[in-house]
Amino acid sequence: MTKQAHTNPFNIVVIVAALGYFVDVYDLIIFGIVKDSSLMAIGITGAAQIKAAGVYLLNLQLIGLILGGIVWGILGDKKGRMSTLFLTILLYSLANIANGFVQNIDQYAVLRFIAGFGLAGELGVSITLVSEVMTKETRAYGSGLVSFIGIMGAALAFYVSEFGWKQAYWFGGTLGLLLLALRVYVHESGMFDKLKTSEVKRGNFMSLFTNKKRFFKYISCIFIGLPTWFTIGILVFFAKDFALKLGITQPVTNGRAILYHYIGASIGSMVISLISQQLKSRKKAIIIALTALFSFSAWYFMSEGVSANRFYFIIFVLGIAMGYWSIFVTVASEQFGTNIRSTVTTSVPNFVRGSAVLMLLAWQYLEPQMGIVHSAITVGCVALILALIGVFYIEESYGKDIDYVEVE
Repeated sequence: MTKQAHTNPFNIVVIVAALGYFVDVYDLIIFGIVKDSSLMAIGITGAAQIKAAGVYLLNLQLIGLILGGIVWGILGDKKGRMSTLFLTILLYSLANIANGFVQNIDQYAVLRFIAGFGLAGELGVSITLVSEVMTKETRAYGSGLVSFIGIMGAALAFYVSEFGWKQAYWFGGTLGLLLLALRVYVHESGMFDKLKTSEVKRGNFMSLFTNKKRFFKYISCIFIGLPTWFTIGILVFFAKDFALKLGITQPVTNGRAILYHYIGASIGSMVISLISQQLKSRKKAIIIALTALFSFSAWYFMSEGVSANRFYFIIFVLGIAMGYWSIFVTVASEQFGTNIRSTVTTSVPNFVRGSAVLMLLAWQYLEPQMGIVHSAITVGCVALILALIGVFYIEESYGKDIDYVEVE
């Protein structure tokens, strides 16, 4: 174990990582909250046009996340965790400040792509760093705390959005720039410092595809996270559309749905992390969370005619089940050696986020034939089945010593 290993999650590395993820979630979610008002402000009106433009912009942001997940992950392994974090937060902070000045859909599209590209590095590189500075028995506490604090960024985004969509973007970007000052108190992990003096090749993304066992572990890690962004990207981001179809007469807003869902996810991140620690098993904790997510999703689709408050409550408990996100990212960091850990831990959650592009396209394709509800159920079932397959193929990594390298 390296000399920097911590048993207490309340250390400077975890706290700064949590605050970084807090800003990351704020900037990632703010578009979903201000989508309608910002699009109307630049001249896009009508429910169908706003929905189509919203899907288009969200897809571009998610594509940026996919590409950024690869680039920042590789840089995290080649150049260092800390320098990469500095660049990512600088890029997405400036992009979000600029986003408050957009005048048309083309400008909006470019900036959502750039913001997504920048946002891609924050979580994965942070979890890589946290995993490497915590002891093998307490890693889940560290990642759970990062998620617990970080996910609450969505709640702040909701309240700041009340001041206007432009102000919401400016505030998020400024918050990110202020966070840069805290980075000076955090140093590289001992594992990476030791690796820099060796001749081992670092950040080789293609090595994930040249070894069968390594490839299946990598794909399985991605599969496990798919239900999280089915829930966020479809059920939560488009809660208003589902509420209308389900005959919920009281007004439901996407912004409030996002607020309640992420409060639930913040709580769930700690709950699932504690379950993982108590059971001494990542896989059992994930299976419990997936079972809960399936049950609550069924409740969501069967909520015809309920009150808006009941619908929001269902979205809240969906968030609790979705809190396995913190364990899922930790699992990705534990499956691979130090020389490609940042590459994996950064690209996996961003491929999951980016998978929402395919799920949204599938949902839109099936909707004319099956309707908004049944098409979503179909997409959700495929995501859940793939996640269960993924759990089967990964190795149990609770208490695993991760101070090793991958041999190509």
